[in-house]
Amino acid sequence: MSSFSVPLSGLDATQQALNVISNNLANLNTTGFKDQTANFQDLFYQNFGTTGAGDPIQVGAGSEVGSISANFTNGSLNSTGVPSDVAITGNGFFIVQDPKGTVEYTRAGDFGVNATGQLVTVSGQTVMGYPAVAGVVNQSSTLTPLQVGQSAISPPATTTTMEQQTNLDASAPVGSTYSSPLTVYDSLGAPHVLSFNYTSTGPGAWNYQITLPAADTGGTGSPTVIASGALTFDANGNLTSPSGSVTGIAVTGLADGAANMNLTWNLTGSGGSSLLTQVDAPSATTSTNQNGYGSGTLQSYTVESDGIIEGQFSNGQVQALGQVALANFANPQGMQLTGGGSYAPTLASGGAVIGVPDSGTLGTLTGGALESSNVNISAEFTNLIVVERAFQADARMITTLDTVTSTTINLQATPGN
Repeated sequence: MSSFSVPLSGLDATQQALNVISNNLANLNTTGFKDQTANFQDLFYQNFGTTGAGDPIQVGAGSEVGSISANFTNGSLNSTGVPSDVAITGNGFFIVQDPKGTVEYTRAGDFGVNATGQLVTVSGQTVMGYPAVAGVVNQSSTLTPLQVGQSAISPPATTTTMEQQTNLDASAPVGSTYSSPLTVYDSLGAPHVLSFNYTSTGPGAWNYQITLPAADTGGTGSPTVIASGALTFDANGNLTSPSGSVTGIAVTGLADGAANMNLTWNLTGSGGSSLLTQVDAPSATTSTNQNGYGSGTLQSYTVESDGIIEGQFSNGQVQALGQVALANFANPQGMQLTGGGSYAPTLASGGAVIGVPDSGTLGTLTGGALESSNVNISAEFTNLIVVERAFQADARMITTLDTVTSTTINLQATPGN
């Protein structure tokens, strides 16, 4: 009988709604999970005619789940301190790729690092982004798996400029000497210790020599002089000659085969003040600085809000390892859930619009944190009660129809009727 199909459709619809609620509650602690809602709609109607006023007389055929919509609002952020964990605030999905090359999208940022140093999801999909070469991210490049492994190396940089904050004792007798070391780096990242040797030649006058150990250039014996000259100070102890800097300090024939070095000795600071002074105080060097460094290995990394993965290296350098990419869709509701927190695009969702975090409509990232499920347990229990009562009402309707049907059959079977 058609009367039974109506409450049966209600039972089926409410059963599906209960399944949605159960799935929400089961994923209460699932990273990046988005709450879902079952939306009911009525079925077709049978027309039995019209009233005297011309109004249609219609009887419905029941209900069904017309759609299941996802709530893409943000979940709360939980700090984990794990550098590979990343959370999205705002719009967007991480782009992940399985070993077969299939690309999917996810909000779950509980990533790890595989044996080859790649950032991967729990199921082993690689996290895609823009690569970096020598610390520079190339956003014009195609997306590649992001590398954060400890095998990353920061290449060396040759020293080109150097400076010292030094005072030479104005009361030092003629012939007094003072020496200060400074370490510079060649093109191979090897350190070389330069000695700045100062000799007093009279009031307000000193000579200088910059030397390099003879062994550094493959020799023996006395250090190699790479620069020398005279320094002149005024009555206030400020350097008057030379001014600005000493350029063209050449280091050639290095024993390790590194390229020749061309050094500039800065004698004034960024504000124009003299870095070399001569006042009545013991000769001393309070600070040194140079722009070279040796090679370094990756020690740690952090994910910035714009998706840049900043690597901290053993040589003190901070360089970009890559940049996490995000994708967004014209209709996120049209995406197909594939399990494991992943989504696949469909014709309904439209194609992925890919970019960097904190640009356009894409959200920002938080490293060392995870986005919690946005399931509201109180709301889910309220929905559970409502749907459960609807299920019970439909079941009661079937029982009632069964009783009515049995009574009708019995009446028809009674003799004399």
